[in-house]
Amino acid sequence: MVRQQTQEKYAELALRTGVNLQKNQALMINAPIEGADFTKIVTRKAYELGAKDVHINWVDDELTLLKFKNAPEEVIAHYPEWKVKLHDMYAEDGAAVLSIRSTDPDLLKDIDPSLIAKANKAGAEAMKNFRKYTMNDKITWSIISIPTGNWAQKIFPDQAKDDAIESLWEAIVKIVRVDQDNPVAAWDAHNETLKIAREILNEKNYQKLIYKAPGTDLEIELPKGHIWKGGSAESEKGITFNPNMPTEEVFSLPHKYGVNGTVTSTKPLNYGGSLIDNFSLTFKDGKVVDYQAEQGEETLKHLLDTDEGAKRLGEVALVPHESPVSQSGLIFYNTLFDENASCHIALGKAYPTNLAGGAEMDEKELDQHGVNDSLTHVDFMIGSEKLDIDGVKADGTTEAVFRNGTWALDIEGK
Repeated sequence: MVRQQTQEKYAELALRTGVNLQKNQALMINAPIEGADFTKIVTRKAYELGAKDVHINWVDDELTLLKFKNAPEEVIAHYPEWKVKLHDMYAEDGAAVLSIRSTDPDLLKDIDPSLIAKANKAGAEAMKNFRKYTMNDKITWSIISIPTGNWAQKIFPDQAKDDAIESLWEAIVKIVRVDQDNPVAAWDAHNETLKIAREILNEKNYQKLIYKAPGTDLEIELPKGHIWKGGSAESEKGITFNPNMPTEEVFSLPHKYGVNGTVTSTKPLNYGGSLIDNFSLTFKDGKVVDYQAEQGEETLKHLLDTDEGAKRLGEVALVPHESPVSQSGLIFYNTLFDENASCHIALGKAYPTNLAGGAEMDEKELDQHGVNDSLTHVDFMIGSEKLDIDGVKADGTTEAVFRNGTWALDIEGK
């Protein structure tokens, strides 16, 4: 297995650069039971950094599957109140939240998609208040991944489980820069690069982005006052943190009524333990009016039917094709990684922080500014080496933003 020293460096990176844990702050960790050893390392280091409390929410794929196979529908479609109160309690206390996402991509492939949809919707409705803490950066939070057996073998199907886990560890360690002598310093430099990219885009203040690629001809209007973000973020208390590790994106929000055309996916989407692949969506005035998928079409239908906002976009993100995730040559079947290999967009709720003053607006004000709201937020990948993107300025002039899947703007030479 990957060396203890490497796991120690990864744990420290997640705490220092990911959630940026402060002394006397509580930490909540969502972790797979398969990753118990790594989670214990994180816990120990959190206490060493001065955490006042560390709480673990364990997740077990096998138990999740058993529940879907055997529990009554009314149980599966109900989200326990005690879980809601637990999360709200830690959020109200200003805790940091670290999520370790490593689910088997095929976990629920044989489960009725309508049942999965009901469970997802119940959870989203119940956790609506807690989600405000994360999506408005009221607290520090971060998502990372570690290898688990079934996930690793999905990526490396020709390898034995232990070998696949080792191969995935090697890939993750490189992608999140833990292989470098000082990962924290490497992330500081990386965040600075992303800061330059988002500053350039904010200066450009494009009114619209036009996407062209095989199967894609899409126009995305950007609302007045939109803000490009990426890399590190800042919490309500002024604490810098990295919500996603890895992250290679700069992102903003589309106008909920200003998306028109057709877009085609370029990587599989793992949604709630089911895969949706080779799918396309057609938009008119911001809303999906047609869709199709070679795999998981029924799952896609249930996703779109979550609520009215699930049929509209909440995020637009730019990722150059030469990102470390893309250059690994792997498909991870895990959105945290795959979205950082490819330009992507998201169905569902937008981040209010992507609009000037958005974090202080209520739902009605956000809607008036074209900010989408939904119980869900699902990123899917649309980028490749064949993607071109043009930006349309306020005066109507058009310029190249991406060509052949990478920046046409001079990001590094600013």
